[in-house]
Amino acid sequence: MRALAGRLDRLGTETAFEVLAKARALEAQGRSIIHLEIGEPDFDSPAAVVEAGIAALRRGETHYTGSTGIPELRGTIATYLATSRGLAVDPAQIIVTPGAKPIMFYALLALLEDGDEAIYPDPGFPIYSSMIAFAGARGVPLPLREANDFAPDLDELRSLVTDRTKLIVLNSPHNPTGGMLGAEAVREIARLARARDLWLLSDEIYAEIVYDGTHRSFLAEDGMDERTILLDGFSKTFAMTGWRLGYGVFPWPLVEPVTKLISNSVSCTAAFTQHAGIAALAQRPPELDTMLAAFRERRDSVVASLNAIDGITCREPHGAFYVFPNITGLGQGDSATVAERILQEAGVAVLAGTCFGPAGEGHVRLSYANSLPNLRQAIERIGEWSRSARSAPVNR
Repeated sequence: MRALAGRLDRLGTETAFEVLAKARALEAQGRSIIHLEIGEPDFDSPAAVVEAGIAALRRGETHYTGSTGIPELRGTIATYLATSRGLAVDPAQIIVTPGAKPIMFYALLALLEDGDEAIYPDPGFPIYSSMIAFAGARGVPLPLREANDFAPDLDELRSLVTDRTKLIVLNSPHNPTGGMLGAEAVREIARLARARDLWLLSDEIYAEIVYDGTHRSFLAEDGMDERTILLDGFSKTFAMTGWRLGYGVFPWPLVEPVTKLISNSVSCTAAFTQHAGIAALAQRPPELDTMLAAFRERRDSVVASLNAIDGITCREPHGAFYVFPNITGLGQGDSATVAERILQEAGVAVLAGTCFGPAGEGHVRLSYANSLPNLRQAIERIGEWSRSARSAPVNR
């Protein structure tokens, strides 16, 4: 049998789904597992969104649409971005996709080739580095350190830019740390992008899940509309992960090439989900405020409880719904070992910090998109496991 294409060796994966499968297997054996590994709101999609999707299906909205999305949704997105982030966006620059992940897929394929370099956050969403490599470019990690509240060191960022650098990928609020870029950092990075003629992929999927400070988009900076791809979607803010609905705002030179990539891959996004998206943005269902308030309460509880465990320290995230506690004080091995033992011995599914890059060593990621009672039980289990592990003989 002939060999597979070599490019497949450059593709990574999302470890969260691997851990989920392992946790499900333990549950099938009768184990009680609390799931803190998956980055998915535990809330149902808002009722108005569901009703809009059902109504669209009943109207017969089951056919192909244009590859870039239906005009009504693209116009609604433009209005939403104007009111929520102060951005002036032409609807024709907006491309709707089945989920937000295709935006990074298409953008990186359209921009990168052999010999190019792209800077991405480490720790960061693992698909960034995966897709940079798949496109044939060299990924350059930008370390995000706990000592800097998981914000990039701007001098270090400048030092990473070379004549081969073509793109910077940034994510704020940030997965997995919950860190955010301040307004001054956004201005300085935008200045760097303009000075070195760089593209910027701004992943703003958590832009509405903010507890402290204010989210600022790179598109709000002067001259950045011609070099910024804004990535966003409905999965996190509107608890619509299964609907698979995302979008990107592209500079004009990228609109036609990305449209071709869609035509050659998925053709279009399901019509009924797009109509549900219109309802989500136009009506802003009240469930959103309820969800954000719940996330804030959970964040406060989880951070306080983790910091009460000897050997664990946890910074307070400013956005998203993750904590990224430091577990080096436990003395129980590297991040992967600790995450595996917490799953097997405590019955709590978490992710090793290194799932998000080498700079994540010494940390684990917990998603607090779970009920407060479950979260309290999970942290209690981790605390009990920690005390037991620390009191056991070194060579157990």
